[in-house]
Amino acid sequence: MEPDRGNPFGDLDNPFKDPSVSVHQGSSQYATLDVYNPFDSKGIPPPPPYHEQPPSQAAATLPTVPVNNILPPAIKKQSPTETKNYGSYGTQESTAAATADLLRRQEELNRKAEELDRRERELQSAALGGSSSRQNNWPPLPSFCPMKPCFYQDIGVEIPQDFQKTVSIMYYLWLFSAGTLFLNFVACLAWFCVDSTQGSSFGLSILWTLMFTPCSFLCWYRPIYKAFRSDSSFNFFVFFFIYFVQDILYVLQAIGIPGWGFSGWIASLSVLRTGNVGAAAVMIIVALLLSANAALGIVLLKRVHSIYRRTGASFQKAQEEFAAGVFSNPAVRTAASNVAAGAAQNAFKP
Repeated sequence: MEPDRGNPFGDLDNPFKDPSVSVHQGSSQYATLDVYNPFDSKGIPPPPPYHEQPPSQAAATLPTVPVNNILPPAIKKQSPTETKNYGSYGTQESTAAATADLLRRQEELNRKAEELDRRERELQSAALGGSSSRQNNWPPLPSFCPMKPCFYQDIGVEIPQDFQKTVSIMYYLWLFSAGTLFLNFVACLAWFCVDSTQGSSFGLSILWTLMFTPCSFLCWYRPIYKAFRSDSSFNFFVFFFIYFVQDILYVLQAIGIPGWGFSGWIASLSVLRTGNVGAAAVMIIVALLLSANAALGIVLLKRVHSIYRRTGASFQKAQEEFAAGVFSNPAVRTAASNVAAGAAQNAFKP
């Protein structure tokens, strides 16, 4: 094919026939170049020619792709038998503590239910059989003792629930005062051992121990027990009068006037000044107990008085209860009728 003379670059052959470059020698000063057509007949450029590169250059030019970006991460499948841990160690500890607390509360509720059932049975038996079915249980004496209990006492059964704590505290206070009187006897004995002139104090300490222990139980503890048991205004007034006198005696015992049979502060300090440290130490301990007894007596007296004012008791109710109790007594009624009959006979005599 003869090249076109008007085209300085020579004839453009189809690149798909012969991709190589051919040069034709001619009379023209320009050489004819056979190059490929960059566009095909449809106007779509063909892909660029492939040029093979050396291995070192190809490795340098190709970007390195991380393996993690090519391969998806392996997914660990959990076996059906494997247990799942949904909580931490602290959560397991709190769960165990909550379970133990629930078990403890359940045991307490069961114990309270059994106690309520026992009390209900006792109340039902007392209601059916009357007071005669109740056996006296205080003082708690052994079975071989010839003496038998004199009173029936059960704070959990006879006292309303709102006043059970107060009555229990009063009972413990009576026990505390009885124990303090016994220790006062021991302290006066130690005092008599170091000073033979204190025989009167030692004898009076024996008398106070034997007299105050049962009298305090009968004169102020039993009245307060009956007052809370039956809401008795008369027993409240008896308690207030006797316990006020008893509390004054507690203060005098704590002071410890020499010769009165109490190893209070004055007596214990006087023994300490003589140099008898052992006897003085025992007497000082008893003086502390007597002071605590007096302080607790004042506090509990105020507490019982505040409860008394809330119950609606009054002096008028106390008078009515006293009159009803006196006239309901068979012995009093018999004596009154005899007196009335004797007065009537004397009146009609000529």
